[in-house]
Amino acid sequence: MHPYHFARTTPDKPAYIMAGSGETVTYAQLDARSNQGAHMLRSLGLQAGDGIAFLLENHPRYFEVTWAAQRSGLRSTPISSKLAPSEIAYILRDSGAKLLVTSEALIAEAAAAAAGLPGLQIATVGAPVDGYLDFEQARAALPERPIADETAGQTMLYSSGTTGRPKGIKRLSALDPDIAAPNSNAVLGQSLYGWNADTVYLSPAPLYHAAPMNYSMGLQTLGGTVVVMERFDPEAALAAIERYRVTSAQWVPTHFVRLLKLPESVKDRYDLSSLVTAFHAAAPCPVGIKRAMLEWWGPIIHEYYGSTEGNGYCAITPQEWLSHPGSVGRAVIGKVRICDDEGEPLPEGAEGLIYFEDGRRFEYHGDPEKTAAAYNRHGWSTIGDVGRLDEDGYLYLTDRKSFMIISGGVNIYPQEIENVLAEHPRVADVAVFGGPHEDMGEEVIAVVQPVDWADAGPEFGRELTEWVRDRLSHVKTPRRVDFLPELPRHPTGKLYKRELRDRYWQKSGS
Repeated sequence: MHPYHFARTTPDKPAYIMAGSGETVTYAQLDARSNQGAHMLRSLGLQAGDGIAFLLENHPRYFEVTWAAQRSGLRSTPISSKLAPSEIAYILRDSGAKLLVTSEALIAEAAAAAAGLPGLQIATVGAPVDGYLDFEQARAALPERPIADETAGQTMLYSSGTTGRPKGIKRLSALDPDIAAPNSNAVLGQSLYGWNADTVYLSPAPLYHAAPMNYSMGLQTLGGTVVVMERFDPEAALAAIERYRVTSAQWVPTHFVRLLKLPESVKDRYDLSSLVTAFHAAAPCPVGIKRAMLEWWGPIIHEYYGSTEGNGYCAITPQEWLSHPGSVGRAVIGKVRICDDEGEPLPEGAEGLIYFEDGRRFEYHGDPEKTAAAYNRHGWSTIGDVGRLDEDGYLYLTDRKSFMIISGGVNIYPQEIENVLAEHPRVADVAVFGGPHEDMGEEVIAVVQPVDWADAGPEFGRELTEWVRDRLSHVKTPRRVDFLPELPRHPTGKLYKRELRDRYWQKSGS
């Protein structure tokens, strides 16, 4: 299906609502505005297969622009609004975007990024900006009927770049030109979370990230309503669930941590009874955090494991998780294989690189070497995550291989230590990585964001060291605990661990 179907059958139904302002766009409005947007894109010279980029906060016009691009056959690239102009410029240049759609709030970054790209056009949504094309004004006089050469577009998302320059990810499966062809995220939503036209879905994360954007647009192909938070705030999220009678919501573990640390009086203030399913991904969730959420919300919290590359997908129900705590589930797309560093299968229960057999094929735009390195000789693909399978076929994540610490010849994965520290009631966030050590090669370092900055100091550091030592092997106990007021995290929950790690190695001159 496609939103245009619901513009005909339920024209006055909200396609999306902005949680903070309450601004509502109906299916009739979304269809009309996306058609006008498609006409405008053609008037600017963009044809099917051309590139368009979005540099936007969670803006009320976001879906109007993305659906205009989708029905125009364009290759769309959402860009994080948190990137520096040089990083934005790299993605614009690499993706071959011919048009950048941005807003008044981000025009300075957009203009700086576009300075060395003379062929790039810039259009703005929201308040007009002098010197730039006003997207909304330009489309207003154009027809609300479909363009004559309507055809389905696709996205080319970029990896988050936590281990180097981000790369554009291309799916290699053939694209159905029908703009109403089945949407894979809608199919997953239906089969795993019971989505239908009555679903009200809360999206608390930035829309430029793969999951929030794709699941939101997926639900709109089913005729449901998306509630978009302009920015995440834990109490505001609870208020939105109550106000809009949200039935389904997607989260990341850092959202759970912040929700759990709300005072009990705040947590008890809101009616969450409408919530039927919640699901989370993006980063491993500490077992204690997940248990606490299940105790609070009941057995409605699902989990999945996937990637922007889309090469495989695992899912687990709350009931399954209670029997397999810590697992991210069994394969729904592809077949999980655990392999050694050469890409050869390991015995059952062994820990190694996670590959997917018979998954969706992909390539990294303009980087054949990185593409080749993602596949082994069997044709299975990996993104570099490490894990193991139990005897029932449930997958458990260990960490990214690139973050493994080798201390005195012992392999240590930071995620396990981070999970333990995250369960301390006075820890808001934590990153663990290897730092230089003269004798051991690397030592385990923990950088902690305390709930109360007044705790930051040697005494709390010693307390956290003992907390880990009581729960894990001594070799996994941090030799050093440092504090930061806030860790460098992507709004989607991904931690820029390399940025932290590099500071310590640069200081040592290594």
